[in-house]
Amino acid sequence: MSANVWHALTHLNLTDVLDILLIAVILYSFFRLIQDTKAYQMVVGRAVIGVLYFVSRWARLSVSQWLIKNFLTYLIIAIIVLFQGEIRRFLTGLGSRTFRNPLALRSFQEKIEDLFLAVDFLSQRKIGALIAITKQISLKAVADRGTKLDAVLSKDLRVSIFIAQSPLHDGAVIVEGNKILAAGCLLPLPASHNLRDDLVARTRHLSALGLSQETDAAVIVVSEQTGDLTLAARGRLERIPDSDAFKARLMEYLKKT
Repeated sequence: MSANVWHALTHLNLTDVLDILLIAVILYSFFRLIQDTKAYQMVVGRAVIGVLYFVSRWARLSVSQWLIKNFLTYLIIAIIVLFQGEIRRFLTGLGSRTFRNPLALRSFQEKIEDLFLAVDFLSQRKIGALIAITKQISLKAVADRGTKLDAVLSKDLRVSIFIAQSPLHDGAVIVEGNKILAAGCLLPLPASHNLRDDLVARTRHLSALGLSQETDAAVIVVSEQTGDLTLAARGRLERIPDSDAFKARLMEYLKKT
């Protein structure tokens, strides 16, 4: 085996190197995608099954080998069905990834205090709000569903959008960098979810979950029933009662590559 490895290494050409680099990029992107999601446990489980398959071949356990080999075929179909959200987010990321992220994040940080002044105001008065913040995957397609604003992020503008008298208060606001791209945007509802019974009827939470399943956006939800703050990211909802902790968690997620 070592002789075969040495032969392969000594006969590498530029095409082989490019092939290896491409596979490495694909695998790296895939593992970044499934990090901190339920798909990660599935990958670990499949790796264990793969090890069992090679052990059965080595030990010549014909029945076990046949069973595992046929099971793996159906497992591929199960992965496509169960993790279509993660697959969709991966393909969306390949097709619409923006390279402005470092500059956008820096400009967003300059306006984050204005954002949280508005969020605190809305939370204290139990005014419902839905705010989607662009990370790396562009939200232009979502912004096109609403009313284009292209305005500088500010507390007064953010609050005025979500008050009950505003015609835009029912939809989501899309933020990229220090700009509000659009308001009154409709977000996709999730195909499946495991929300608690007290959240199922809340369209804002479902919409935030749906967008976070399809993109890498961070979505802030302000509940109009309780005023609670919830962060949706990577297909998960996280309720964080403390404003400072919420701000820290949001920036931690946005800075994470």
